[in-house]
Amino acid sequence: MSEQTATADIRTEPAGKPDRAVVRDALGVGIAVGLSGFAFGVTSAGAGLSILQTCALSLLVFTGASQFALVGALAAGGNPFTAAAGAFFLGTRNAFYGLRLSQLLAVPRVMRPLAAHFVIDETTAVSLAQPTRRAARIGFTVTGLTLYVLWNLTTLLGALGAEAIGDTAAWGLDAAGPAVFLALLAPMLRTTTERIVAALAVVLGLGFLPVLPAGVPVLMAALAAPAVLWLQGRRTAGAEDKTAMTGDERTGR
Repeated sequence: MSEQTATADIRTEPAGKPDRAVVRDALGVGIAVGLSGFAFGVTSAGAGLSILQTCALSLLVFTGASQFALVGALAAGGNPFTAAAGAFFLGTRNAFYGLRLSQLLAVPRVMRPLAAHFVIDETTAVSLAQPTRRAARIGFTVTGLTLYVLWNLTTLLGALGAEAIGDTAAWGLDAAGPAVFLALLAPMLRTTTERIVAALAVVLGLGFLPVLPAGVPVLMAALAAPAVLWLQGRRTAGAEDKTAMTGDERTGR
């Protein structure tokens, strides 16, 4: 092959991931997760929220884990302010996602308020998996729009269905929310540290459940992450000190 032909091949080779493949992956994530809005609609209606309140949560909050946490605490008889606080702290993770995505996507300033509404687990995961900024923008947009439309549509259908059914507990649908929440959470626990944090959070939540008002155990479970990180920091610092002491002994200092 001549040098000229090789150069031509390099120029015609597509850079990054094809747009069609990015759209396909983004649609897959958006559809798969968006359908679970039905479970939220059922859970919210079972917790006593009206159809309007349920739909307003999906339209304005649009972060599934926080929504499930809120209605779950209300269903357990928790104080609305405590339930909202638990949902708020659970949703703060999106702020950290935003810090990373702001550099990756470089969204124009005028579009940032709108884009911020779509900064959630799924859009972040799809965007970060892309090799180029263009692919990341496509993945973020397609995932966000698909998920937003389907989540709100299925939320409405779930709320209407729950109202028609009546007592959701009699049908066992009160377990739909926690089941979906765990299904969304499980794939995110990829490292040992994340699994330890999740296990400790479960222990704290269940341990305080009988003695604290509904909604407060969720706040206590949030202490799992800083506790594990603090212990890891202490262990790392101890290992470094031990290594430094061993090095000093070898050099005779």
